[in-house]
Amino acid sequence: MQRTYKTASYGGRQSRRMSTEPMRFDTKIAVLLREDLEPWQRLNVTAFLVSGLGSQLPEVIGEPYEDADGVPYLPMFRQPVLVFEGTKETVTSAHTRTLSRALPRAVFTSDLFTTGNDHDNRAAVRAVPTGELDLVGMAVYGPRNAVDKVLKGAKMHP
Repeated sequence: MQRTYKTASYGGRQSRRMSTEPMRFDTKIAVLLREDLEPWQRLNVTAFLVSGLGSQLPEVIGEPYEDADGVPYLPMFRQPVLVFEGTKETVTSAHTRTLSRALPRAVFTSDLFTTGNDHDNRAAVRAVPTGELDLVGMAVYGPRNAVDKVLKGAKMHP
């Protein structure tokens, strides 16, 4: 699971090419999806999960963007989001390890595919005990080595 990503941070407008020097982050943002999801479900679940991390952990968000004409754009994560997949058991085990390490996390259960709004989503999760959640995905953020341990048994999403 160790990879280096080519990214760079810049201040202001850019008149030069992006740096190709690898930047290694001490933290990791990861999404783990159950391998039996349909393609549209994978995309939907991933989007929902990472929105939870970004809304509660301001340190994961970079600076706003701006194009050469001065048009502003919203800030995004400051580092790559790694997407993994695994069996139902892998996701359940990863969730248990995340809880034992008290890492920031977001969950998506199968029940959320049948709800149509945020209120009903929260009620669906609240109605099920932790050990009985039918998890189809989760996001986790934390120190790189702790997240790697949480994701044991998962593989990079193809």
